[in-house]
Amino acid sequence: MNLAAVYSRGLDGKTLTLAPSGWTYLRTFVLYDKETESLWYPFPNGEGLTGISGEYRDRFLPELESTTAAWKDWQKEHPDTKFMNYQTSRFR
Repeated sequence: MNLAAVYSRGLDGKTLTLAPSGWTYLRTFVLYDKETESLWYPFPNGEGLTGISGEYRDRFLPELESTTAAWKDWQKEHPDTKFMNYQTSRFR
């Protein structure tokens, strides 16, 4: 079961840095990209993010296939998975 959407960040050969804008619309967070400050909204079709203002207005970032799982279940199926410790910035 997928509870949180994951979106592509690639557009025009660049990798965008997406972050919460502080805005909400219809109880949904509006994201922005730090490179151009364009605003991105996940319209209800579930297909991805659409640029709603800025340089990337009317552009599209597709939703990527993803899975939500408990860490213990994920680790059992994928024992070689590494993750970054946010306190030390080192992979474990």
